[in-house]
Amino acid sequence: MAENKTKPEKTSVLDFINSVEDEQKRKDSFALLELFKSITKEEPVMWGPSIIGFGEYHYKYASGREGDFLITGFSPRKAALTLYLMGCMENEFTPLMEKLGKYKTGVGCLYIKKLADIDMVILKELILESYAFMKAKYPSK
Repeated sequence: MAENKTKPEKTSVLDFINSVEDEQKRKDSFALLELFKSITKEEPVMWGPSIIGFGEYHYKYASGREGDFLITGFSPRKAALTLYLMGCMENEFTPLMEKLGKYKTGVGCLYIKKLADIDMVILKELILESYAFMKAKYPSK
């Protein structure tokens, strides 16, 4: 069975954010760092070389594959800020998403060009709802 390549690492979250070349993405990343910390009350952990995660859960699929992954987090990718909001994608948060602003979605992810494009109050609520949903669904960690 293949092992999950994205695992917690001991590298510095602050060093990683400070290494982000794009100044606006770096500023937005520091803002997201504080936002996620205030909502989750968890310390950030690097997952792989580029994802900042908050909390952890254990999953097990019917196929037998299992592993651990971050409950929520973000990554300042070149194309966009990628927010990992698995709870939003598993649960129905369409009414909130409609009020968010400019974004795109993928499987478990929300893609935002810059924080100025979205409503921060709505984003805070989405992170909170997603985090609470995942904590309730996977209470083991």
